Amino acid sequence: MAKLGIALDLGTSGFRGHAIDLDQNGIILSTAVTTRHPLPGANVIDHLHFALEIGLERAHEVMVHAANQVIDNLRIKKTEVVRLAVCGNPIQLSLFEGIEFRDLAYAGKRKLESLGVVAPKRDAHIVKAPEINGLDLPEDADIMIPPAVRHEIGADALAMMIQTGMLEKDEIAIVTDYGTNAEMALIYEGTVYTGSTAAGPALEGQQIEDGLLALPGAISDVDFQAEENVVTVGFKRNVSQDQPSSGNLKTYVLSQEMMPRPGDTVDPATGSVLVAGELEAVGITGTGVVALLSQGMKARLIHIPRINTADTEIHLPNGINFSEKDLLEAGKAIGSVRAGHITLCQEAGIQLEDIEIAYMSGASGTYVDALKAQDIGMIPARVKKIYQVGNTSLAMARDIARDVNNLWNMKRVADDLRQHHCMFAESKVFEKVYILERSYWTEGMPINQYQKFLKKYGLPALQEVTDTPEVIKTVEKDIPDLGVMGLKIIPDIGERKSVCFEGCIVCGECVEECPENALQMDELEEGCVITINLALCDGVACRRCERACSEKIFNFFDLLTAAGKPLPGKDKQQGEVN
Repeated sequence: MAKLGIALDLGTSGFRGHAIDLDQNGIILSTAVTTRHPLPGANVIDHLHFALEIGLERAHEVMVHAANQVIDNLRIKKTEVVRLAVCGNPIQLSLFEGIEFRDLAYAGKRKLESLGVVAPKRDAHIVKAPEINGLDLPEDADIMIPPAVRHEIGADALAMMIQTGMLEKDEIAIVTDYGTNAEMALIYEGTVYTGSTAAGPALEGQQIEDGLLALPGAISDVDFQAEENVVTVGFKRNVSQDQPSSGNLKTYVLSQEMMPRPGDTVDPATGSVLVAGELEAVGITGTGVVALLSQGMKARLIHIPRINTADTEIHLPNGINFSEKDLLEAGKAIGSVRAGHITLCQEAGIQLEDIEIAYMSGASGTYVDALKAQDIGMIPARVKKIYQVGNTSLAMARDIARDVNNLWNMKRVADDLRQHHCMFAESKVFEKVYILERSYWTEGMPINQYQKFLKKYGLPALQEVTDTPEVIKTVEKDIPDLGVMGLKIIPDIGERKSVCFEGCIVCGECVEECPENALQMDELEEGCVITINLALCDGVACRRCERACSEKIFNFFDLLTAAGKPLPGKDKQQGEVN
């Protein structure tokens, strides 16, 4: 019987998995990815709130249900699996393992003591499959759990430090995972300064109206082709509200092999196709959004926070549009990243311009045009080299699945790491800079006014990009090797719950009010059934569906837990896999 391993990245925006042949030098057999995270909400804070409000048992159930779907879509014999290695941030790993997580939610020691919370050690360890309740793997399969440095800096952050090799560099270097929960680490004189910010999912193509994750059919890059001279981006750009430059947008679309190929060239004011491309676009991912901001600002199509077209939208192929609302979402994400970079530099006693090397990890960090990202402030202005390194969390899980010694090496790195963690939520520097970033991106604060406030706060001024850094792409795809059987995309990861609320008048207002189309209403002889797709739900912070109910009988928490009156045969607890 063959021996197989599985690597599983429990990302904040979705899960990604590899099947690995351990008998054949650890070759990758197949890859499966989800298009969403299974828990309601768009970020790690939403996932945490779900677990707090609904309970650990329920959150664990949803996480494991999704993990089982990924494993099923790897198209292997599960009876041959001998080990599963996971990687992710401490919240995702805790919910997956079904262990205490409330120490990650509350900072106050007294609060934790009042709740009787005893924080788990979160060290590297191995458990058997039955210890992960509901996991559909053989009883003797090893589940390999990597360590966290502190509860704020988990295995995914360790992974990006190890996989990039930044810990061995003599230069001042920073690494950033440009994802929904943007982890970052700065190394200076042997000390690592770490932090993370809930950037939101815009940089991964979510919370963008026509956005999607980095998947086949996604616009991953755009170039503005000018018919006249255009202004420069950055702090030299023309920020007047002049008419935009004449020109068009050339798009690049991800292929089935997850490589960018020429898409249509369009008129940005109308979306009219001027030159047909090789591939048809179905949406835009976060890297495409970054490129659109860079190119749009150069061409004066974008005058933050406005879009300078007749209908205030930039039109892309196939009816894909980019609105001012999308611009605001992207700006908030970019602003939080730059605020994090500035804060870490202040913690280390250096300036942004002192950073020599920048590493970009994650799907967004792989597919984005690094120079366009630098244009809009996602990368420090004076770095000499930019490395694009792919999905380091999945790569770490892969290495651990191949060789258990990599798990114990990860533990040694965590134990030996000289690190200083900055809680951005408690940092006055982060608070001040992020307010400036929000003012710039969402209110149109002039950059000279931004600089004046930095001086007032005793912070160094932002610098212009003066030299073109060397860009080194260590991988062409965020998942370099999809395996001999290729990639399987799981479009529907959501677990479903259906209930009947007594007194429902079938007005449909709850369904209409849902911003993510997560609800479905079916009127049957037995009564009205409301079904929720958990993966599409915006989470406990939204609850617009509940507020929309004129009869006040809709209970959001009852729906999430199916605690209402389920009808026979109508409780769809298993999400369909296509």
